[in-house]
Amino acid sequence: MESLVSRGDYIRYFKRSLLLVLVCVIVLVCTAQDYYSLLGVTKEASSREIRQAFKKLALKLHPDKNQNDPNAHENFLKINRAYEVLKDEDLRKKYDKYGEKGLEDQQQGGRYESWHFYRYDFGIYDDDPEIITLDRGEFDAAVNSGELWFVNFYSPRCSHCHDLAPTWREFAKEMDGVIRIGAVNCGDNRMLCRIKGINSYPSLYVFKTGMVSDKTFRSTFRKIEIWKSVIISLILVQVTELWAGNFVNAIETSFASGVGWLITFCAERGDCLSYQTRFKLAGMLEGLVNVGWMDCGTQGELCDNLDISSSTTAYFPPGATINNKEKGGVLFLNSLDAREIYQEVMKHLPDFEIISAASLEDRLAHHRWLLFFQFGESDKSNIEEFKKLKFLLKDEHIQVGKFDCLSSPTICSKLYVYQPCLAVFKGKGTGDYEIHHGKKILYDIVAFAKESVNSHVITLGPQNFPDKEKEPWLVDFFAPWCPPCRALLPELRKASKHLYGQLKFGTLDCTVHEGLCNMHNIRAYPTTVVFNQSDVHEYEGHHSAEQILEFIEDLRNPSAVSLTPETFVELVQRRKREEIWMVDFYAPWCGPCQALMPEWKKMARMLNGLISVGSVDCQKYYSFCHQESVRGYPEIRLFPQKSNSAHQYFSYNGWHRDSYSLRAWALGYLPQVSVDLTPQSFTEKVLNGKDHWVIDFYAPWCGPCQNFAPEFEILARMVKGKVKAGKVDCQAYAQTCQTADIRAYPTVKFYPYQGTKKSILGEYIDSRDAKGIADLLNEKLEAIQNKGKRKKSRNKDEL
Repeated sequence: MESLVSRGDYIRYFKRSLLLVLVCVIVLVCTAQDYYSLLGVTKEASSREIRQAFKKLALKLHPDKNQNDPNAHENFLKINRAYEVLKDEDLRKKYDKYGEKGLEDQQQGGRYESWHFYRYDFGIYDDDPEIITLDRGEFDAAVNSGELWFVNFYSPRCSHCHDLAPTWREFAKEMDGVIRIGAVNCGDNRMLCRIKGINSYPSLYVFKTGMVSDKTFRSTFRKIEIWKSVIISLILVQVTELWAGNFVNAIETSFASGVGWLITFCAERGDCLSYQTRFKLAGMLEGLVNVGWMDCGTQGELCDNLDISSSTTAYFPPGATINNKEKGGVLFLNSLDAREIYQEVMKHLPDFEIISAASLEDRLAHHRWLLFFQFGESDKSNIEEFKKLKFLLKDEHIQVGKFDCLSSPTICSKLYVYQPCLAVFKGKGTGDYEIHHGKKILYDIVAFAKESVNSHVITLGPQNFPDKEKEPWLVDFFAPWCPPCRALLPELRKASKHLYGQLKFGTLDCTVHEGLCNMHNIRAYPTTVVFNQSDVHEYEGHHSAEQILEFIEDLRNPSAVSLTPETFVELVQRRKREEIWMVDFYAPWCGPCQALMPEWKKMARMLNGLISVGSVDCQKYYSFCHQESVRGYPEIRLFPQKSNSAHQYFSYNGWHRDSYSLRAWALGYLPQVSVDLTPQSFTEKVLNGKDHWVIDFYAPWCGPCQNFAPEFEILARMVKGKVKAGKVDCQAYAQTCQTADIRAYPTVKFYPYQGTKKSILGEYIDSRDAKGIADLLNEKLEAIQNKGKRKKSRNKDEL
């Protein structure tokens, strides 16, 4: 039988096989549907839009409603996984950058709630336009904007929260424009609620920058009228009663102050604005217009002179002429609705000053400015509410104005302004400025302006992009439509204040400067890079100022050593007998490796002085990694204190790759410094001995005890030479622990030696942190030492 195949047949067979493989690969790739597509949202979607889209799908696709569909469970898991990733800032960034590969060690989405939960408990206030749902990234900017906020911290599982919801919605509609009404879902924002000390739901808090000692006030009442009285008491404005003696003076002096008057005239005929409506208007117009009222029953002559025969409300702009109301520009308002009156008055307030091209550079060089860039008079970039900006930014000495780019396209082009936007100039001309990329709503603009003028972040472009500069730069490559990018910007501003004079900060909009971003191989947003002359370092951590500062500190003083094959042999394999090393074998292209890197560096800082930490780039040193039998990435190995084999190591097979889990695993390989005590040795060495002791009373079956054990070993090393450390097994020696009054595990007690036998009760230490306990012990030792010195001094005096 002929078994040979002709060359032509072989090539045709090979091509068909290759085509089949490619088709299989394409099918596999296409089945992994994009998370944004699964939820039916764009990459620009906000957290609120993602929640709304998920809720809509959850109600439609939930297995409870599709019991005859065998795929219902799997289909729901897909959208639940997509939601769990996209609602989390850090996971969303990893997904945008690396796809699902970057999330391999994150297992969210496997559990979900009942249909009833998504229908009635999920996103309680997402569909209420008057209530602003605040997430972790938005909260600080909102409550520090200078506006008055009333915020409801709630949990979707709390029945009282649901009972309160209709009342909260009614109150939000009634107070719309007077204060900001917010809501924080503590189910999705646990860390924020913990930081704010929220331990019961619902919790209602009032926030306002500049309030007495900048404190927050908690409302324990849940009635609208009581809330109103609380809010009115906190609005730091007054409604002035006017009469003949002070009315004329008020109107005449308004020209000099630039602040007009809104006055309610109360006559026998017609309805007069109520007391609460006047205060509501005073709050809505705070800093823009004075609010007053006049009783025409007692000031009849003055009301007659003004031709007022029935109750009415009038707006007197600055410089209004009382004798000729038409020419003086007085605006009479017949409405009794606070919102309608507010809108009419706001329309009549003057617009922002328009800065000319000729004066722009000089104006920006001598003052801080918030500028609205517009393109022609028809541009509606200004909203009436923005007229409050002058008042809200007054304390920061920020002036507000407009610039028409059609009057000088060259200037706007140099500033990389190609569409209506706003920017902060920091008083140093056109070279030091930052463009706003957040929401075009008042509180977000105020927060941006206040942060920007006091920080050191500038907008970059081709003309000022750092190119081989001697000074190091941190550059954030971003896209304005990207929510994680917008959340990172305030954190960059915070970090820039700490590193002023050491590191420059800039942002580059990749939708405007696509070529520059491509040149630096930017594939996802945000991508944050430190340029230090020829060295380039990409930031992979969480979007927080603290972690950015840690990253910079790690660049200055690396916590993990980058190992080559030569240094691996020298430092790891030929390590000193008592040394321990942890090594991460990774590949730069590997998503889980990239996700691990910031946690690895953080762990290295936590282990500093105890365990040496290094990493090997297996893309660069592929042959070496192959030689070391590294078969997958990341591969984490611990090389313990030397025994007979220098090549002995332990591989990490844990599920979690966060810094704390890795640290706990590594500390388990440290040799024990503390002493295991029996009842006899506890009595002889601790109670009757002449040393200071710190004791860990534990039980072997106790989970918290097992977690604390490595921490106690660190403590033993920290206080070695000053305080001895011991451990007592309370399962084996129950009588000793009972006599020592041990009621929970683990319990830490201090037994100081002060010249006499120690009490078995010792001194209880309420901490589980090695550094915290060490600091406390040092304080106690210092106090004992000082007490001894005073006693010696008294003895000398007596002699």
